[in-house]
Amino acid sequence: MSVVAGILLWSLLVGVCRSENALILVPDSTGFVQVGQSGGSESSGGLRSESSKPPWSTDVAENDWKYIVLHHSGTAAGSVEAIHREHRSRRDASGNNWLGIGYHFVIGNGNGMTDGSVVGTFRWKDQIHGAHSGHAVFNARGIGICLIGNFEERAPTAKQMAAVRKLVGMLAGRFSISGDRVVGHSSIRATSCPGKLFPLKELREIASKEAMVLTQPAF
Repeated sequence: MSVVAGILLWSLLVGVCRSENALILVPDSTGFVQVGQSGGSESSGGLRSESSKPPWSTDVAENDWKYIVLHHSGTAAGSVEAIHREHRSRRDASGNNWLGIGYHFVIGNGNGMTDGSVVGTFRWKDQIHGAHSGHAVFNARGIGICLIGNFEERAPTAKQMAAVRKLVGMLAGRFSISGDRVVGHSSIRATSCPGKLFPLKELREIASKEAMVLTQPAF
């Protein structure tokens, strides 16, 4: 690729990502490559991060995360913005509107979001509780990850799986989250989420490996 073509491609990517008003991370062979960012806000569900920081970095002190809770959207298409709008229309038991999207991360499937792209929401940037599990403990201490798709009918795409493997591995290592604390939504509530075709066992194994590496003493 020529230098001019490369500059044009980079400009296009940055323009697209700015329009989404969120940090977008695309997995490559070694990890996540940040291809765009802009100011995060609750109204957009965005996440700001410096390009030199890893994907799980935040602008505030990290929460004491204990679980990773995996979800599917249950829809063929979706985006952070669409989920954010829908969740803002919901009310809690006290009649208060939700702050917005209940998840900390969303992974696209190519319909509404780039296939395999990982978007962190305002809940991750601000390190606040989720609204995704229906259980106080798992909302307060569980990182909610939603993959777009209905995995009762079709398995996640290859790019989604590459992305969620890397994301779960990084989070498990960072916060010492073992495989038995990586759960599907259906382990918490009576639901089919994240779907019978979602490979939860594989992600639990990845988490156990990463958490073990972090906690092993150095000799």
